[in-house]
Amino acid sequence: MMRKLSLLFAGALMGASAMSLVYGAPGSTANAAGSETYKQLAIFGDIFERVRAQYVTPPDDKSLVENAINGMLTSLDPHSSYMNAEEAQDMRVQTKGEFGGLGIEVTMENDLVKVITPIDDTPAAKAGVLAGDYIAKIDGEEVRGLSLNDAVEKMRGLVNTPIKLTILRQGADKPIELTVVRDIIKVKAVKFRVENDIGYIKITSFTEKTHDDLESAIETIKKQVPNEKLKGYVLDLRLNPGGLLDQAVSVSDAFLNRGEIVSTRGRDPKDVTRFDARPGDDIDGKPLVVLVNGGSASASEIVAGALQDLRRATVVGTQSFGKGSVQTIVPLGENGALRLTTALYYTPSGKSIQGKGITPDIKVDQPLPPDLQGRDLTRGESDLKGHIKGSEEGDAGSGSAAYVPPEPKDDLQLIFAQQLLRGEKTDPAFPPNPDKAVLNQ
Repeated sequence: MMRKLSLLFAGALMGASAMSLVYGAPGSTANAAGSETYKQLAIFGDIFERVRAQYVTPPDDKSLVENAINGMLTSLDPHSSYMNAEEAQDMRVQTKGEFGGLGIEVTMENDLVKVITPIDDTPAAKAGVLAGDYIAKIDGEEVRGLSLNDAVEKMRGLVNTPIKLTILRQGADKPIELTVVRDIIKVKAVKFRVENDIGYIKITSFTEKTHDDLESAIETIKKQVPNEKLKGYVLDLRLNPGGLLDQAVSVSDAFLNRGEIVSTRGRDPKDVTRFDARPGDDIDGKPLVVLVNGGSASASEIVAGALQDLRRATVVGTQSFGKGSVQTIVPLGENGALRLTTALYYTPSGKSIQGKGITPDIKVDQPLPPDLQGRDLTRGESDLKGHIKGSEEGDAGSGSAAYVPPEPKDDLQLIFAQQLLRGEKTDPAFPPNPDKAVLNQ
């Protein structure tokens, strides 16, 4: 049997979230290559040899091959890529939810590295890196011409070593120079607090530790607030780029007693995998509000979609990122690993969120502060070059502003959720009626 890893990320993550192994038989193989395919491969071989023999300076054979492979994969979609042995080893280290680096989630846009979001309490966040920033130079070297993997590799390094980033920021008159000191990034997957009569739980990513940390958070909240006083819970998935499929399923299951959580469908129509909830609701049926925005992607969208379709929670906020694809990591031994998009996932109602995202039950916009006004913080899968067009994707596309105020008193989406739970605001979407669950029949 082939060992595989299922990934659910919005973009390349500096250090990424942890990934667990998924075991399964290899998928269906493609038809045998025809004579025309072999002709094209012969052309590639001819060009490769001519470059090696005639280029003005002797090229590195390994780099040529790796770049050729990545060129092939990136032509498929933004999330497929090749990892050499070193990168594959880095990925294995990342499965522990701890890594060395800057602490930023990034993607490639307009030949520059675009910051999707800095992770809380990391060197990048402390140095002033903001979501939407474009990294133009790394230690004085132009980013243009580099692949995303190359740029990410340059930003990694030994702990306590500095790196200089040249940043282009909308609204800034000139490039911004920031020096960031690399550090060990410990991804705290779950943060929580009690706000009088409400339990607040924020999931920042889906690592190997997420479900266990969630259960611990819920137990602590129950001990701090008597059951008769507890109005309900807020599950904050904003700025959550995703992570592990199995953890998304486990987190969803923590709030559900029954029903299909998610299904994945591959190239073969028969290649369908369904994940169902087991009996047992960790919060004992208490009301639940889920917060999403343009920074909620992939695994976080699985959770929001499941709780929404099964009418277990009311989703509040703005349109989510819209990444509905699953990447499988196929180990290649000493040659690294292949990260390949192998399936799309579907919510319990049978809908794909690819290129569309999760539409909240109640839309609540979060105004930008004066210093960020005029900046385009909107992002979505539908904006990525070469993305797989989703069956539900419309002209509006996916995504919305990815901004959460640092102070709860300024967080209108959180305040609205609390008012719903306390009965200070009413809406037909709250509380949801589980008897009207939208299921794929």
